[in-house]
Amino acid sequence: MHRRHTKTVRIGNCVIGGGNPVLIQSMTNTRTEDVAATVGQIHRLEAAGCEIIRCTVPNQEAARAIREIKKQIRIPLVADIHFDYKMALAAMENGADKIRINPGNIGNRDNVKAVVDMAREREIPIRVGVNSGSLEKELLDKYQGVTAEGIVESALDKVRMIEEMGYDNLVISIKSSDVLMCIRAHELLAQQTQYPLHVGITEAGGIVSGNIKSALGLGVILYQGIGDTIRVSLTGAPEEEVRSAKLILRTLGLRRGGIEVVSCPTCGRTKIDLIGLAAQVEEMVADIPLDLKVAVMGCAVNGPGEAREADIGIAGGDGEGLLIKKGEIIRKVPEHMLLQTLREELLGWQE
Repeated sequence: MHRRHTKTVRIGNCVIGGGNPVLIQSMTNTRTEDVAATVGQIHRLEAAGCEIIRCTVPNQEAARAIREIKKQIRIPLVADIHFDYKMALAAMENGADKIRINPGNIGNRDNVKAVVDMAREREIPIRVGVNSGSLEKELLDKYQGVTAEGIVESALDKVRMIEEMGYDNLVISIKSSDVLMCIRAHELLAQQTQYPLHVGITEAGGIVSGNIKSALGLGVILYQGIGDTIRVSLTGAPEEEVRSAKLILRTLGLRRGGIEVVSCPTCGRTKIDLIGLAAQVEEMVADIPLDLKVAVMGCAVNGPGEAREADIGIAGGDGEGLLIKKGEIIRKVPEHMLLQTLREELLGWQE
């Protein structure tokens, strides 16, 4: 896949842009000042595949907590700032690897300059974030409401302001809960800037609706080579965001590693609990670090053929099932042994 050429930006021990891999982000939902809870969640997110973590910094206590959190984690930490520029200064003083600000809601130009001056002094990148819900009144009037063009103009205005202050170590983020508007805005922005882009569909919704909206929106954006780091925004456990992001990237060929599970829809021939079995397989393989495709098929009629492109698979029968490798039937096992047999085969593959 062609990737848009951008500047490179270093965030802690990671680099985005310039053709580097698209990195996965999420955001903690703990109180940042609760160091133990925040660190515990970051460790779980990192284990799930999160590569950059963002924490909200609404007060000085949260800003001070960043210093201790940083000592206990390995992935870069982004401080999320709204309304009070002093929180951005405090977050950087305490070791944040990057800050996320909307220059439009942290006060006047002098406040923004204070943030930019410290970021430049410490070589900390700034993510300039604009959401469709935060557009300035003059842009709402100009475009007669919220539009992709207005979102892009707002973001670029803020970028130019920071550039005029002598700083260009920037990442841009423009988000909307309207999938088509978000796609259009990213297409327009990619034509007008070479800064790396953080992409996502904001306020996408719960696990089901949020995943569908994010897969559609991010899929179209990423397929055009746009995007250098992503977050799938879900109303749910942050770990679900990371799992979804990994699957989106793998589906587009932008990420390798991890087991991909494919399974057939149920039909009248199915005589095993295929739905339950597929769910168990997906949960089981989550901790097996192999780059494989695993098939879970409902019957022995089409199972071997449909699983031909998978590395290994199982196909159900009547109280029993088949173990299949590269489309070839290896052996028949009782239904209650299918899951255990598959796991043993995968662990043997791992060795």
